[in-house]
Amino acid sequence: MRDDVTREVPAPARRSFLKYSGALGAAAVLPPVLAACSGGPQSTNDTGSGGSGKDATLTAVIGYGNDGSWDPTQTASAFAMAANNHIYEGLLDTDPITRVPYPALGTRVPADPRATTWRFSLREGATFHDGRPVTADDVVFVFDRILDPRTPTLAKGFFESWLKGARKVDANTVELVLKFPFPDGLSRLTLAKIMPRHVFSEPGAWDRAIKGLAVGSGPYRQSAHHPKSNTTFEAFTAYNGPRPPAFKRMNWLTIVDAAPRVAKISGSDAGAQIADNIPYANIPRLEQGGLEVAGGAGMNNLFLMFNTARRPFDDVRVRQALHYAIDRQKMVQVALKGHGTPASSFLNEANPSYRRARTVYDHDPGRAKALLKAAGVSGLKVNILAVNVSWIVDCLPTIKASWDAIGVETTLAPQETTAVFTKMDQKQDYQVVAAASNPNQFGLDADLIMHYNYGPQNLWMGYTRWAGNPVAQQLFAAMDRATREPDPAKKKTLVQDYIDVVAEQAVLYPVVHNELMTAWDPRRLSGIRAQPYPGINVLQAKWA
Repeated sequence: MRDDVTREVPAPARRSFLKYSGALGAAAVLPPVLAACSGGPQSTNDTGSGGSGKDATLTAVIGYGNDGSWDPTQTASAFAMAANNHIYEGLLDTDPITRVPYPALGTRVPADPRATTWRFSLREGATFHDGRPVTADDVVFVFDRILDPRTPTLAKGFFESWLKGARKVDANTVELVLKFPFPDGLSRLTLAKIMPRHVFSEPGAWDRAIKGLAVGSGPYRQSAHHPKSNTTFEAFTAYNGPRPPAFKRMNWLTIVDAAPRVAKISGSDAGAQIADNIPYANIPRLEQGGLEVAGGAGMNNLFLMFNTARRPFDDVRVRQALHYAIDRQKMVQVALKGHGTPASSFLNEANPSYRRARTVYDHDPGRAKALLKAAGVSGLKVNILAVNVSWIVDCLPTIKASWDAIGVETTLAPQETTAVFTKMDQKQDYQVVAAASNPNQFGLDADLIMHYNYGPQNLWMGYTRWAGNPVAQQLFAAMDRATREPDPAKKKTLVQDYIDVVAEQAVLYPVVHNELMTAWDPRRLSGIRAQPYPGINVLQAKWA
């Protein structure tokens, strides 16, 4: 999920959250560098500049909002992160499927991943979308922001444990200095998108990034941004990097509701050529209409998050009971149409560090009742505050039926994602949150995934009110030891061992992992690969 934080004036708590989550939606007020941008909502029928054949506009439908922050150091917005992968470059970027790093603004991948200094020469002739050259000063500017202790960026959690800093060697050369050998850091460099210092050091620029300001060196430049409607892109003709643009224009529509999203890509008069977040029930009809539909299985999950400051959710037995009560197999079959698996670890089964957790919440209503009785809990009434992402809404009735069956009176309260997490940021009272998450947006390594969700200063731990718990303190120490462990096999075991603690405590824990489905018209597009996290990547796609 990277958003924006002002450097000059510390962001207030509510703003900080919205930047982290990518949930802030506001009309963009953009400087002259993006004079074509507009903050007013447009019809989702807007197809950019039109055109036909190879000059046609690629129209995509994204099942997530485009009104989150666009600051690459902060946002967790699915829409913004996918877009930023086309707008910005890191020193290294990663393949969207394999996540193997490749040279982007840097001219090569360091030969020794275990070195504690990585030197990068910048690509000759690389320029930002406003025509200014990319320099070592821009690289240092970004890493200084990420590592600045006064600036609470989301990206800080991906870098500060192992990266000491960045230093300029000359105008086109930089060095990254590590605290200890950390080969996994190479793939994380894609999360440090290089931004122009001359743009984002200006007063108020980070606030404008929250609202949609995006100026990078990537193959596409943002040409217009209409929060809650669409964002348009144009090929950056001066781009000289490894993955040149194949489409002259792109128009990405944000359509969160499933029915109109599917309608936009189906039928003889379909207004789009590709869409993500396809509901499972619609797959047969779309395939019959000539579309290709493919899924990616990864960390995408429905998780439950408990407010441990509110009784009885401070009792681990109650949290475990509610997990044991859920009929996950039924959820997979009914809500996910078989496109998922019950969680048997925090990690999905395909993750290289996966091991079946010591505590696995197989459906066991009897055990759930016994745990509630042991905790002295009866007559429990639970309100589930849930996001209104379509597949999450499909799963909620199974949770309610499962909890009702063990005598827990359950009500469902799905609402817009922005509304749910604004309440979290404002520290409003709640009992249980059900939402979707996919740390694979950031990468595959388990250390990154777990630190995204757990840690003493972690946003999610703030929501759960659990960071001060003695078990949490022991967990965080174990996580730090695993990060610093140089032996890959020992590190993997340390990670698996502390994930057992996460599973047992069930403070924030997945219920199911599911596939994310992408549909596209193979008669129009080629080179599409469905990714197991939200959004699309068309850097290697082209017109058929």
